[in-house]
Amino acid sequence: MRLTVAQLAQRLGAELAAKPDEIDRQISDVGPVEVAGEKDVTFIADARHIDKLEKSRAGAVIVAERIEGLAKPQLVVKNVSAALIEALNVFAPQLKRPVAGIDPTAKMGQDVKIAEGVSIGPGVVIDDGVRIGLNSVIGSGCKIGENSRVGENCRLDSNVVVYHNCKIGSNVVIQANSTVGSTGFGYCFIDGAHRLIPHNGGVVIEDFVEIGANCSIDRAKFGETRIGAGTKIDNLVQIAHNVVIGKGCLIAALVGISGSCKLGDGVVLGGQVGLADNVKIGDGTMIGAQAGVMSDVGAGQQLIWTPAIERKEALRVIGSVMRLPKLAKQLKQLNNRVKRLEAAKDDKE
Repeated sequence: MRLTVAQLAQRLGAELAAKPDEIDRQISDVGPVEVAGEKDVTFIADARHIDKLEKSRAGAVIVAERIEGLAKPQLVVKNVSAALIEALNVFAPQLKRPVAGIDPTAKMGQDVKIAEGVSIGPGVVIDDGVRIGLNSVIGSGCKIGENSRVGENCRLDSNVVVYHNCKIGSNVVIQANSTVGSTGFGYCFIDGAHRLIPHNGGVVIEDFVEIGANCSIDRAKFGETRIGAGTKIDNLVQIAHNVVIGKGCLIAALVGISGSCKLGDGVVLGGQVGLADNVKIGDGTMIGAQAGVMSDVGAGQQLIWTPAIERKEALRVIGSVMRLPKLAKQLKQLNNRVKRLEAAKDDKE
């Protein structure tokens, strides 16, 4: 798609600051300020990066406040991030839309109910008793197990597996190769061998959840594993049996959440965070990348380090650790000095 600067400003609800000969400039894509070309719109979300615009070749820029003296069309908006999302949607690749209907290579079980507008792709397997809501898209190679439910306007990308007795709400996105409802990692050592504990519960994924590629969400031993409404999960995340995640959480890539953990609403977990089993995390808590959480955490805290500790304390610890090489050098110098003093004392005696 191509839009003039003026048309783009209208689409974004932006105030346009441009010369008369600039308003008809053609824009066809979005790009970062360093590499954007003449047909790209770029953005500045932080005043610290304004100087980069002087060298940028971008055809226009989205800004929160007008920049005086900038020789470039400016689209002034209240929220740069929201405008950027809209711009990215405007210029998104025009891919072929899924066609409603069931591909002839799909295999359907008994007592399956498919609502209007659903698209079921090649090689999909739908087991007995499955229900799929209005306008959902089931990509090629997906498998949905017995008696599972998929709500309205969902999108399951290629090769997603949903095991039996799982419930997926409406407006849920699950990206390729993710698995919902796999058996949890629970064993008992009996008579000299590890015996698997049956996992007879299910998984409930509430509305507007988004799950990245190659994630695994295990079913509960009993009861349910639950992902709260509006939670967003990055790629390569492991969520174990009986975990309960609140609403509106953000979970970055490579996070591992052990069995029976409970996360409140609005929790943020950075990349590679690990939670020990049965840990409870309070509402609004943020845990930095690679932190290891071994015990319960209250609401509204900020933790980093391993084991995870409060951010200010962790920064003091890190500062001390970074000074260790210098302190070791000083200690060696002091030790050598003591040896010389003792040797001189011995000579006098």
